[in-house]
Amino acid sequence: MDFLKNDLQNKKDMKKNLLLFLAIFSFYSLRAQDKKDDGKVTPVQCVQIGVSKPLRDYFEENMPAEVSTPKAYKQSIDRSNRKAQTFVKSNNVDPLIQDKAGSYKSKSLVNWAGQSDGSCPPDPTGSVGPDYYVQAVNASPFKIFNKTTGATVGTVRQIGSLWSPATANDGDPIVLYDKFADRWFIGQMGWNNKKIYIAISTTNDPTGTYYTYTFSCPDFPDYLKFSIWQDGYYMTANVSPQMIFVFQRSQMLLGLTPKSFYKTFSPPDGGGFFCPLSADADGQLPPVGTPCPIFTFQDDGWGTGLTDAINVYSMTVDWTPATPTATIATQQLTTAPFDASYDNGWNDIPQPGTSAKLDGIGGVFTFRAQHRVWSGYNSVVLCLGVKVSATQRGIRWYELRETSGVWSIYQQGTYAPADGLYRWCGSIAMDDNGSIGMAYAVSGSSVVYPSIRYTGRSSGDPLGVLTFAEATAIAGVSKMTSMCGNRFGDYSHTSLDPSDGVTFWHTGEYVSTGGTPSTRIFSFQIPMFVGIDDASAQHVSEINVYKSHSDLNIKAVNLPSNNKMLVDIFDINGKKINEKTILPVANQFETSFNVTGLAAGTYLVRVGELNTSFQKVVKVVID
Repeated sequence: MDFLKNDLQNKKDMKKNLLLFLAIFSFYSLRAQDKKDDGKVTPVQCVQIGVSKPLRDYFEENMPAEVSTPKAYKQSIDRSNRKAQTFVKSNNVDPLIQDKAGSYKSKSLVNWAGQSDGSCPPDPTGSVGPDYYVQAVNASPFKIFNKTTGATVGTVRQIGSLWSPATANDGDPIVLYDKFADRWFIGQMGWNNKKIYIAISTTNDPTGTYYTYTFSCPDFPDYLKFSIWQDGYYMTANVSPQMIFVFQRSQMLLGLTPKSFYKTFSPPDGGGFFCPLSADADGQLPPVGTPCPIFTFQDDGWGTGLTDAINVYSMTVDWTPATPTATIATQQLTTAPFDASYDNGWNDIPQPGTSAKLDGIGGVFTFRAQHRVWSGYNSVVLCLGVKVSATQRGIRWYELRETSGVWSIYQQGTYAPADGLYRWCGSIAMDDNGSIGMAYAVSGSSVVYPSIRYTGRSSGDPLGVLTFAEATAIAGVSKMTSMCGNRFGDYSHTSLDPSDGVTFWHTGEYVSTGGTPSTRIFSFQIPMFVGIDDASAQHVSEINVYKSHSDLNIKAVNLPSNNKMLVDIFDINGKKINEKTILPVANQFETSFNVTGLAAGTYLVRVGELNTSFQKVVKVVID
C-alpha cells in the first residue's frame, strides 16, 4: 500500500512539475504561412537623395540655418497616438519573478553626461564604433563623442542640418553603427509632412559627409524604430494598419537610389499604442537569404482567445523584380504568464515627494531586438515592462533561439527585486561570450528619484536569472512634474562595442536638478569569471587576420576552450565565401584561406565555437 501511495504521489508530482514546466518554459507552435500572403508590397517613394557637406567643415564655419522644433512638440503632438490598450482582464500571477538582485560584481568603465536640453521626452539613442560614440536626443542635436575620453568632437548640430535645405527635427531619432559596412546610420521622423529621414555616413568617419534620403510615408511614422539586416534597413512604427518598411541597404551604402517598400500585417494588439520590433544584426551579419524576424507580444488581457505569447514574423525579401516582393511566415511562442497592463492615462511610475507619476511605456518590446549568429543557432534578446503586483512594475526579458528556421524560448525571467522600486524603459544586449547586459530606469515612491541602473548575467549562470548586482550608473536627484508632464523615455539604447565584443554601452534618461529630464552615457562589462579582475575574466579572445600573397591568415589566441571552432569568411552582404572547422590547441590556432580571385573589398572573418555562445568577428580589407 505504501508503494502504491508513493507511486500515486510521484505521478501527481510529475504532473505538477510538467504543468509548471509548461507554464514557465515556453513551447512553440509553428503556424502555417498565411495563404493570402502573395508577396505583394507597396512601394515607398524616395523623394530626395543628397550628400551633405563634411561635418568637419561645419565645425569651422557656420552651418546652414537649422529648422528648430519647440521642445514641447512631442509631448503635445504624438500623445494623441499613445492610446492605451483596452484590457478585458489583468489577473495573471507572474511565475518568473526574480525578487532578489544578484550579487556578482560587474565592471564599470566610462560614464559621462549626455545631452540634456529639456526636450520632452529626450528619447536618447546612441551607438558605439571603433573610435566614437554618437548620441541623439528628441527634437534636438546629435552629438559625437570620443569614446575613450568622452570629449565632444566638433560642434553639436541638429540632424536636419545634414539635408539641404535643412529639414525639421521632429524627433524619435535612432542612431546605429553598421559595423558590417563600417558606416553610421541616423534616422528620424517627419511629423507634419509624413516623411522618413535617413542619413548614412559615406565613410567610417562620423564627422565626414553623409548620404541623405527622404522617403514619403503613408502615415505619421510615430515611434519609428530601425534595424540593420543583410538585405535592408528595416523599420517599424506606431502606425495603423501595422506596416514593415524595408529600404535597400546595398544601394544606400553607395548613395544610389534604393528600392523601398512597406508591407502590412496584422499582429494582435491591445487597440492602443503598439510598435513591432525588427531584429537588429550584431556580431555576424546573417547569411544572404536569411529572413528578418519581426517581434511583437500579445497579452491574454487584450481580449478573448489571446494567450500570453511572442509572435515572430519572418520576412523574406526578393529585390530582383522591378517591384520587390516580400513574404511573411508566422510563428507563435507561448510564454510564461505575464501582465503588461498599464494605467489608461500612462500614469505608472511613482516618484518621491509627489503624487505625479511617469509614463511606463507599456505595450511594446523596448528597443532593441539584438540578433546574433552563432555556430549552430541564432539568438535574439528582448525585454518589455510588466506589472508584477498592484504596486510594482518590473522587466520581463527573453533569450530566443532559432535553429533551422524554428524559434523557441531558451530562457525568460522577470526582474523585479522586492524593494518597492519600479523598473522600466529597459534595453538589453548580449556580448561575444553569450553574457547578457540590461540597463533601465528605476524609481520609487520614496528615496529613489528616477535614475539609471544596470545588471546582467554570464552565459554559464542558471537560466532565467540576472545574477549580477544592480549597479547605479547615475542617481536622479529630483522629481519631474510640470516640465514634461508624465512623459519619460520613450526608449533607451544599449549597443555593443565592436572593438572588443564584450563592452556594453548604454544611454538613457534620469531626472537631474530642478526636475530636468537629462541623459547619461556609460559602459560596463559582465565578466565571465567573477572575482577575477583581468582580461581573461572577460574572455577577450584575440583574432588577428592579415593577407600574405594569396593567403588570408587567421591567428586566434586566448580562446575560451579547445572545442571545435568554425572559421568562415563572408562579404559585407552576408554571402559566405568559405569555411572550415578547426580544433584549437592550448586555446589557440592558426589557419589560412586561399583568396586568389576574390574581388577587392571588405570581408568579415568569423571564429565561433560550435553550438555554444562564443564568437568573434573581424573585418579585413582585401586589395
